[in-house]
Amino acid sequence: MADPESNPTTVEETDPDVEEVDEEEEEDDVPPNQTALGLTSQLMQNPQVLAALQSRMDGIVGTPSGYIQSLPKSVKRRIKALKKLQFDSSKIEGDFYKEVHELECKYATKYIPLFEKRSKVVTGGVEPTDDDCDWPSDEEKEDEKVAQLSDEVKNKAKIGDAEKADSEDKEKKEDNEEKSNEKPKTDEGADVKGIPSFWLTVFKNVDMLSEMIQDHDEPILNHLQDVKVKFLSGEEMGFTLEFQFESNKFFNNTLLTKTYTMRSEPDEADPFSFEGPEIIKCKGCEIDWVKGQNVTVKTVKKKQKHKGRGTTRTITKTVQNDSFFNFFSPPQVPEDESEMDEDLEALLAADFEIGHFIRERIVPRAVLYFTGEALENDDDFDEEEEETAGGKPEECKQQ
Repeated sequence: MADPESNPTTVEETDPDVEEVDEEEEEDDVPPNQTALGLTSQLMQNPQVLAALQSRMDGIVGTPSGYIQSLPKSVKRRIKALKKLQFDSSKIEGDFYKEVHELECKYATKYIPLFEKRSKVVTGGVEPTDDDCDWPSDEEKEDEKVAQLSDEVKNKAKIGDAEKADSEDKEKKEDNEEKSNEKPKTDEGADVKGIPSFWLTVFKNVDMLSEMIQDHDEPILNHLQDVKVKFLSGEEMGFTLEFQFESNKFFNNTLLTKTYTMRSEPDEADPFSFEGPEIIKCKGCEIDWVKGQNVTVKTVKKKQKHKGRGTTRTITKTVQNDSFFNFFSPPQVPEDESEMDEDLEALLAADFEIGHFIRERIVPRAVLYFTGEALENDDDFDEEEEETAGGKPEECKQQ
């Protein structure tokens, strides 16, 4: 009989409720780290797990780690010295942006002759010369290719016999006689003045502006002749947008303005949030509407029922109407920022963004927004901006 103590083999009892797994085979096929990665991948695809992680991360953001509070007073004192240096650095940065603005004002005068000529071409005040129009066009290149191909085909064509040639000559003579009897054709569109609907097309090609434009705005915007930017220099930093209209039946103004005031120095209440000049307020203008033509308001009729007597009455009320021209009646920024609610803050942020966009991109590159060529570049810019932006909207800053 074999001695049980000398036999190293042991027998384990098998639980029928436990599934047997060949651990050695599993380890050979799938490394431990890949198994962990697979488990992590499955967890990250679970919406409940992702929501729990996001909630946890939201709680962590902005929460002090406790490290700074645990430092000795002598170290905290040095940190205060660094913050003061940071504040001095922000003031120097503010001075830098002020000089940049002054330089921008200086160079703005150099663009004036070009923009004035653009306005005259758009409105039909000046017909550009051949030299002015010497710019490559994709359509003209295609026409040249077609004409060249047509000439090659004609050169390769051969006349079969003399009778065919005589027949063709006869047809040509008849065609010439018919053409001589016809009235001379004029250039198609020669009676069109300037570039019709230029600024309306520009605005409708830009999403943030097209959303503002209603059907009743379009006939008015067809009278818009020019949009200009005038920079404010000196103590008050900012710019004014000028919208020049021809005489029309809608309002008596020929000039509508919107002025934006900017700050180029650290805010005393929050000096370390300074990231460059930002728009802090804006002011529109009063539109002198012709009676019955004000598209920014509408009249509505409401029925009211008396609680006691049960009788009803109809009242007429004037309310605000959606219109592009509400742009010239912006909400006022309260002196006390604590009085600003989320809705007002959102309205002002959108207004500042639109004003900055008109000044920074539309006015300098109007023809490219008219043709749509500038839109692709804007899409690329917006994607990059979304990746890098943080805190205050970049559109409200002059970089």
